[in-house]
Amino acid sequence: MTHFFGDTVVLTGRSLRHILRSPDTIITTAVTPVAIMMLFVFVFGGAIDTGSYSYVDYMLPGILLITIASGIAYTAYRLFGDMQGGIFERFQSMPIARSSALWAHVLTSLVANVISLVIVIGVAFAMGFRTGAGVLNWLAVAGILILFTLALTWLAVIAGLSAKTVDGASAFSYPLIFLPFISSAFVPTDTMPAPVAWFAENQPVTPIVNTIRALFAQEPVGDDIWVALAWCVGILIAAYGVSMVVYRRRIR
Repeated sequence: MTHFFGDTVVLTGRSLRHILRSPDTIITTAVTPVAIMMLFVFVFGGAIDTGSYSYVDYMLPGILLITIASGIAYTAYRLFGDMQGGIFERFQSMPIARSSALWAHVLTSLVANVISLVIVIGVAFAMGFRTGAGVLNWLAVAGILILFTLALTWLAVIAGLSAKTVDGASAFSYPLIFLPFISSAFVPTDTMPAPVAWFAENQPVTPIVNTIRALFAQEPVGDDIWVALAWCVGILIAAYGVSMVVYRRRIR
């Protein structure tokens, strides 16, 4: 275990140095959701009825999930680059814990996404986002976002290990980026046609968005938080298991 943690720390430092040398990846990850947020708040927001919520308060949880979905594409890209560059084969010839190389990419993704999320939340405050959430509510929001990031990052690991081209490594994230648009992230689901509303209410983004929105507004989260946690944990466990299987097949 000590060997695994030590190797993971060293390899995570290596990946983080790559991020520091090209901070444009974090900037790019934050620019897209910020642009979407500005478009919806300043152009479409006045035409959407969100009840007692200001529109920036209503949509911010969905924007945060889009930020994470955008960021994990770079994880798949970096992992694919390492696979093509033969770095994993070099690691195999060294006394390094096998899974530490994957965990290094996952932890790097977590750090990069947290930075992007902080930037997006800062811009949201500048645009008028306000919350009376206390420390415990913020910690709960942070916990859900971290869990969601880990779940999607392990999906990115599968893509990075399995892709045949660099475009294929990151293309998997596009459906994840657009999934919040068919949820309660931007408009109430009861305004949608029945088939679309059914899908929106039974996909993972809606309970996560509803939970974060309620925590920011200091409202009861109800059953949404348990559904959200079930989706995040389920995706995380399944993606981690598949990642390990694919990794063992690729790196023998």
